[in-house]
Order: sequence, then structure tokens, then C-alpha cells
Amino acid sequence: MKIAIVGAGGIGATLGAKLALAGHQVALLARGANLNVLATEGLRLVDHLDDLTGRLRLPASDRPSDLGPQDLVIIALKSQQIPEVVGSLAPMLAPHTPVVPAINGLPWWYFERHGGEFEGLHLRALDPAGALAAAHMAHRVIGCVVHFAAELQAPGEVHHTGGRRLILGELDGSMSERLAAVCGALREARFEAEASPHIRLDVWTKLIGNLSFNPIAALTGYRMNQICGDEDVLGVIREIMREGMAVAERIGIRVAMTPDERIGIARQLGAAKISMLQDLEQRRRMELDGIVASVIELGERVGVPMPITRMVLALTLGRARALGIDGNRA
Repeated sequence: MKIAIVGAGGIGATLGAKLALAGHQVALLARGANLNVLATEGLRLVDHLDDLTGRLRLPASDRPSDLGPQDLVIIALKSQQIPEVVGSLAPMLAPHTPVVPAINGLPWWYFERHGGEFEGLHLRALDPAGALAAAHMAHRVIGCVVHFAAELQAPGEVHHTGGRRLILGELDGSMSERLAAVCGALREARFEAEASPHIRLDVWTKLIGNLSFNPIAALTGYRMNQICGDEDVLGVIREIMREGMAVAERIGIRVAMTPDERIGIARQLGAAKISMLQDLEQRRRMELDGIVASVIELGERVGVPMPITRMVLALTLGRARALGIDGNRA
């Protein structure tokens, strides 16, 4: 398959490198210092799971027109970056090219092809100017929930540090041929790719972890194993999870696990450095809108108060401002 990866950060670069090693024609859409290294030296993959280190020379550009039509486009950007680029992706999209957003948080597509009273619900935190709604991309989207950890430790150098699991699903719950093809390509790249008929439940199962662990990591500086080993901090994690699960239930999604069972899933990532902590340390914009503010906004829409989550968001925004980082709350 011809596969374009939009965003060559930790997740995107890992996906691109391993898909290329599996024999697919991979191109990277990147920018800045990362693009400069990719174009001159290539992408260095350090795979801690497979004890593999190598350098790959992959086509890389900051212009979609340089890459041309693709069989698959994977978006691996921070949620706040997607509205900025979605309108420029047309040169890579053939009539039947699927788009897989491999992103954290509540995805912008969540209420597309949803049905019922929430069909087409627009959340300002996810799409403040309406750019994503205007792109009319829902028919292309295959939902994706990422359960692996990776870190871009330097421009052009990515470390795959934990997990292999990816859950993918059509927005209407169907088991389509294109879903099977995408899962097959990812399995060839040694990912544990699962086709799911209930991708929105899978989103929430991951999201209650993102919602709680990400800002707490930014506030404490803890890696995942340190959070899971601090019972005082876990008390806050549990309260945020309960608030998020209450919002999910109000829109018809019941996450059938306890907070402690969800914490057990997080423990499997070991000493992984959570993405929001990576961003904080690099003085980059954090995904507070996509991961936290969007759920609070949804809670407001459906009448679920989230006092602990609001408090943690306020503290994390304050931490960002103190370090001179744009808190990016819509």
C-alpha cells in the first residue's frame, strides 16, 4: 500500500517506520527541524520491544502535493493541529482513500454518522472555527484508538517504548473490506490491530485514561509507573475517571470496568512517558482541549458536573502559563 503519515512525531514516526519495514510505500508529512533531519539523514527507529535499531530513508515533505494520491492516510497529529492542516490534504486523497486519525482524546469525528439526538454535535474545543466540519471527511474516516507508547527523542529519532495494540472501526460499526485491509497492513508491521464494531466504546475506554493520566503527568512529572505507584495521586485519577464515565453514560456509552480495572490497563505501559509530559518538557502546546476541555464541554451539554476534572485542568493550564506554553484552551 501507498501510505502517507501526517505528522512524524512519536506515534506517526513509529507507524511509518514499521509499516515501511513491512514492505509498504510510506511517505511522511512533517515540518521544521524534524523534516530537515528526515530529508537529509532519514528516520532512526529505536524499537525497545523488538530490540531493533535502524535508519530508514523515506520520502518526506511539508507539502501534500509532493506525496500525491495515497491508498491510506494516517493522521498522527496533536488534536489542535488537525484543523490547521485538514484543508490541505486533498492532493493525497484519491476518491476512495480512507483516513485513519491515530489521535488521543475525544476525536472530532465522534458524532458523525452517530445517529440519534447527538448526530452531528459540534464541540468548540475540538473544532473552534468549524474547519473539520467543513472538510466533510466523515465518509473517509476509520476510527482508531492507540494503545502503544512512543517518543520522538530528537528530530528524526523515534523510540517505540511500549505496547503494540491498535483498535480500528468504521463509524457505522460495519466490518468493511477497507477496515480489514488497514488492519492487515498494520498486522504486517507487527502491530496488534483489532477491527471493532463499537469504536466509540473503545474511544471512551481509552479516553478516561487520557483524561486522568495526561494532565496528572504534566503536573507531577511522573512517568506512568510512578503515577500507578502513588496511591495519593491514584485517588485523584479515580475521581476524574468517574466523572468521565458519567459523561459517557449520559450519551449512551457504558464503560464496563471500574477505575481500578482501567488503571490496571495503564500499568501495562510500564515506565512510559505520557505524551502530555513529553510536550510540557519540550515546551510544546499540550492537548488540553482535545483530551480534557472537550469532555468538560460535553459534560456541560448533557448536564454532568466535573469539578475535579475542572480543577485539574485549571492547574495544568496554570502550569503551562508559568512555563510560557500556550495552554490552547478553546
